[in-house]
Amino acid sequence: MDTAVTAKKKWWGGGYSPFNVSYGKLMMWYFLMSDAFTFGALLISYGTIRFMSTSWPDPNEVFKSAPLMGHANLPLVFVSIMTFILIMSSVTMVLAVHAGHQRNQKAVTKWLAWTIVGGAAFLACQAWEWTHLYHEGAWWGRNPFLNVDGTPASTNFTNFFFTITGFHGLHVTSGVILNIVILINVLKGTYEQRGHYEMVEKVGLYWHFVDLVWVFVFTCFYLL
Repeated sequence: MDTAVTAKKKWWGGGYSPFNVSYGKLMMWYFLMSDAFTFGALLISYGTIRFMSTSWPDPNEVFKSAPLMGHANLPLVFVSIMTFILIMSSVTMVLAVHAGHQRNQKAVTKWLAWTIVGGAAFLACQAWEWTHLYHEGAWWGRNPFLNVDGTPASTNFTNFFFTITGFHGLHVTSGVILNIVILINVLKGTYEQRGHYEMVEKVGLYWHFVDLVWVFVFTCFYLL
């Protein structure tokens, strides 16, 4: 009998799990649900303040710079690259999970490594963006950007931006660290000995959640 199925039967006292998932995977879903409530509360708070304000900074003017481009006016180009990198890392994670189902250790190693590279690249891009905005005078409690109508903007924009993107960046950092730990275990043959790669799948759920949250963050801050 498959090891994962055996674990399910053991946890449920000899019967199959009514959710058809292992204990670890179920707990990951519970964690992601609670985390979704946290992100939801932050984004709803931002949206409430944003649409109650008479005017707001134009994201095309705030996010128009890119590395090595000097003072070129490239609205949302850099953050679009960041988003593409994160989405591609989700694709490589899917491939790693698929390889795990096939118990293909070499393929799991390859795709997990690419996922880690993608996450690290995204964090590097975010670090550049934060540094650039900081040098422009933006930070918690400081907002150098004008509203669309030319009036001085409140610090609500920068406060929410750095808090929410920072919270998301913390999740990406955690995901990269988790993926590194899982990769080390894959290389050691830990999951081959267990007879399954369910840990790769559980971390994959977390990584896809982080990517999905970024879609909402990207929409709220960079498009609206």
